[in-house]
Amino acid sequence: MNSDSFKAMVVSRTEDGKFTREITTRELDSLPEGEVLLSVKYSSLNYKDALSAIGNRGVTRNYPHTPGVDAAGVVEDSESEGFEPGDKVIVHGYDLGMDTSGGFGQYIRVPAGWVVNLPEGLELKESMMYGTAGFTAAQSVLRIVEGGVEPEDGKILVTGATGGVGSMAVAILRKAGYSVTASTGKSDQGQFLTDLGAEEVIGREDLTDPSGKLLLKGQWAGVVDTVGGEMLATAIKSTRQRGVVTTCGNVASHELNINVYPFILRGVTLVGIDSASCPMKRRRLVWEKMSGEWKLDTFEQMCRTVSLEGLDPEIDTILKGGQVGRVLVDLWN
Repeated sequence: MNSDSFKAMVVSRTEDGKFTREITTRELDSLPEGEVLLSVKYSSLNYKDALSAIGNRGVTRNYPHTPGVDAAGVVEDSESEGFEPGDKVIVHGYDLGMDTSGGFGQYIRVPAGWVVNLPEGLELKESMMYGTAGFTAAQSVLRIVEGGVEPEDGKILVTGATGGVGSMAVAILRKAGYSVTASTGKSDQGQFLTDLGAEEVIGREDLTDPSGKLLLKGQWAGVVDTVGGEMLATAIKSTRQRGVVTTCGNVASHELNINVYPFILRGVTLVGIDSASCPMKRRRLVWEKMSGEWKLDTFEQMCRTVSLEGLDPEIDTILKGGQVGRVLVDLWN
């Protein structure tokens, strides 16, 4: 490769409407306009990336395309006074990896308003061990804290606990001093969740209530839900007085069949978590939490590293619901 070319995953639409992905060479001139050119050192794999990689039009409309909603690296060139060459930075969310060329390439070019300086206390690699999944989990925990739920108030439930957001939520909640109950459909991953800090591990069947009752026994002081559907509805009906429930995913279902009684009789709060368009002031606050008082010491337990060439099978795994923990992508390995 010459100095103006770089390696990237490119997803293309074939003439018969199918989608293919390959690791190929791109030119810097092919990148979109933006004030900051970034040499991407690390990225990570999220469910949204996998959807983009198979042509999901709800995520990406324009192909050929390089996915990757996460990127951490070094500023190579900047037209913004806020950043200089050599600065270590993070970019995630907004349109990155959707219809803007993303972190599964060794370079990205983005608007300066998307860029966050790497906070003190974090390495670039660690920031992508968190990635959007960790950022979403930390946002969820922060909403529970801000909602007035304290560790002594009771257990916090995490659904989809072996996934990227779920596993991060278990670890961050434990770091913040909460007692965590982790729910998973992967019965062989109990030790993994216990090692992350879960005090109790339950199955999906424990969070599905066929009784049709409008309210269930209050069990949870708070909930970090990553799956949606019936499990979220059951969790809401099982949340204690003035509990806080956060929701950020719909892998089980985008439908929510719920009544008003948990909200008007128990004062339960339901909070939606949107990481892509999180305001910059809030974004910086969450990263300060993750690099400071909530910084994890369990990264190596929950993350594994792959090269760009090793990413393809991981995409298939996450689409099948088989991902456990986090997948870090080393762009220069």
